[in-house]
Amino acid sequence: MERVLGWIDEGTALCREALGDLEAPSLLPGWSRRHVAAHLSLNAEALGNLVEWARTGEERPMYPSREARDADIEAGTSRSADELRSWFEAATTGLSASMATLTDAQWQAEVRTSRGEPIPATRIPWMRSREVMIHAVDLGTGLTFADLPTDFLEALCEDIRTERGDVPKVNGPLPEIAAYLTGRPYTNVTGPEGNAAHPLAPWL
Repeated sequence: MERVLGWIDEGTALCREALGDLEAPSLLPGWSRRHVAAHLSLNAEALGNLVEWARTGEERPMYPSREARDADIEAGTSRSADELRSWFEAATTGLSASMATLTDAQWQAEVRTSRGEPIPATRIPWMRSREVMIHAVDLGTGLTFADLPTDFLEALCEDIRTERGDVPKVNGPLPEIAAYLTGRPYTNVTGPEGNAAHPLAPWL
């Protein structure tokens, strides 16, 4: 848990630096940096709902619906740059503070992801670390997967293979494999027969 919380801190710092210029495009098709900033803030609040669920036992879904989530992200892009940055800081700080209140027993409580998957609350920090690390790259400041911690990339690749289930074994440098598995641009990744790996749909 301690290492995962460290990844959250590292990814948050990388995102914070990238949010200095919100007018530039992101690397995600159809999304500006404003979209990414709004998504990161909403995600922190949504995960905070799961923390509250674990703490009280009262069901608190991440989002009312996928449509509501998407609409809230779009609406968030109309905020000023300062408002977006302040929102990110408040949401991030709020999530960290709420996670710090959970007891050992509460961390074992079952909650559900936005897709309805039942998970123990212990997964919440990992879910946040994925968001801030991957989207720090997506913000398009020149950061790449090669700049992220090796142990995070190893955990990420294992997690994606488990979640996607249908991913063939590929070969290549770890950062490029992580980029490949998340559906981001990659190079030097080959399939088991040495052929070029077939691109995957975006993940996360």
